[in-house]
Amino acid sequence: MARRENSEINAGSMADIAFLLLIFFLVTTTMDVDSGISRKLSEKPPENYEPPVIKQKNILEININRNDELLVEDERMEIADLKQTTIDFLDNGGGIGKTVEGVPTGACDYCNGEKSDKSSDHPNKAIISVQSDRGTSYGMYITVQNELLAAYTELRNRYAKTQLKGQYAGMSYDDLILLSGNDKENKALKAVINKVKDAYPQIISDAEPTK
Repeated sequence: MARRENSEINAGSMADIAFLLLIFFLVTTTMDVDSGISRKLSEKPPENYEPPVIKQKNILEININRNDELLVEDERMEIADLKQTTIDFLDNGGGIGKTVEGVPTGACDYCNGEKSDKSSDHPNKAIISVQSDRGTSYGMYITVQNELLAAYTELRNRYAKTQLKGQYAGMSYDDLILLSGNDKENKALKAVINKVKDAYPQIISDAEPTK
């Protein structure tokens, strides 16, 4: 009886096929990208630049210690209260109505705050200073930043809905941003968005972390 020989499988091309499949999945697979926190860095000032004098009441000091405890103006605060506290500070509008060369420097005619003389004069003067500790967790830092951005967004939404006229009347800031994504070449829309941003400019200062 003849002996049957073992059949062999030619696997020479398997490596090529696996390599092609790997390339295919690398090319076609989409990955989530962490865009980080949007910040516009200031330009380097000239040599003889003298920084302006900033009133203490126009600065909201926020500190996050190494235990992830939140202190606002040296007082303990829960993260749930940070957004409203920020809104109250930005929207206070406690300045005295006056202009310098036609530019308003005091009163805010669109602010709905208490107009306290112990808080910010105007949204374009209100500065939020955030100082963390080297032991602060990344999650807590991001949570604080999100609450601050949410405060700005809420104020911008209100301003857009109540102050804009004409074609974009009644639209929120979020609606305008969404619309701009579909119409990036619309200069009139960009001008309206910039107007809303200028009403409540995002001025957040990150102080050097404590050790």
